[in-house]
Order: sequence, then C-alpha cells, then structure tokens
Amino acid sequence: MSARKPTASARSLRPDPRFNDLVLSKFINCIMVRGQKASAQRIIYDALDVIAGRLAKETDPNAPKEPLACFIMAIENVKPYVEVRSKRIGGANYQVPVQVNKKRAQALAFRWIIDGARSDKGRPMHMRLADELYNAAKKEGKAMAVRDQTHRMAEANKAFAHFA
Repeated sequence: MSARKPTASARSLRPDPRFNDLVLSKFINCIMVRGQKASAQRIIYDALDVIAGRLAKETDPNAPKEPLACFIMAIENVKPYVEVRSKRIGGANYQVPVQVNKKRAQALAFRWIIDGARSDKGRPMHMRLADELYNAAKKEGKAMAVRDQTHRMAEANKAFAHFA
C-alpha cells in the first residue's frame, strides 16, 4: 500500500518572497481570505516586524534572535503529537488517542494559532498574530492552551488506546 500522490497545491507551493521559506508560504496561504494573498502577506510580514521589535528588547538568552526563528519555534511548540478520534465499537463511542502525523500536526498548529489571533477583537490582525506567535514561542497563549487541552484529553482516554 503506497501513500497518495501529493496534491497540486503541495507540488506547486513556492517559498515566500521575503524569507524564502516554504512553511511561512503555507502559513500565508492559511491566513489568506477570499484569495487576497497580498493582504495575507502584508499581515504576516507586519506581524514578523512587530516580533522583530520585541526580540530586540528581549533579555532571555534562550530567545530566538530573528523573527523567522520565532515563527518556526511557535509552530513547533504548538504542534500536537497525540489527539483523540471518536471510534464506534459495539454501540458505544470511545475517544481513542492516536498519534498525529506530521502534515496534520502542522495544519492543526496553523489553525490553532490563526484561530487564537482571530478570536481577539479590536486590534489590527498583524498585532494579534504577532502576539499569538510570540506567546506560542514562549509556550503561552491560546494556541498552546488548545494543544495542552488536546494532550490532556488523550491522556485521560489512554485506557481506550487498545482500540486504535
């Protein structure tokens, strides 16, 4: 049994113009609404500029030095490694903990960070996104809370792992 071949979007994804990074390019596509890629790029680049300003003031020696490193660290911190899937066995539904593959982990991390930024109101999107990414890099914020909640659910349902 072989894996499915990659989709057209996965094959033709170009790195972003400023940092030449594929992960950031994918994130830009996830931020994008109604095909407005230039707006999505502006939001992300402005957010990374805000993060760069914060990193310049940062005193922690373990903190990343440039905004792209902070972005990568935020994504890595938010990626879940287990989640629960509902499985019907003998008339009962069980929440079965399963490992998350790399693509889905990245997609969930993107989604949680973007949802965390969009849930705040009253400030420009680039400020909210900068806050969420910066907090995620420090293992704080809404996206990290969602990840921790997911891991707690998997831990609580470890007894049903044999159904996986």
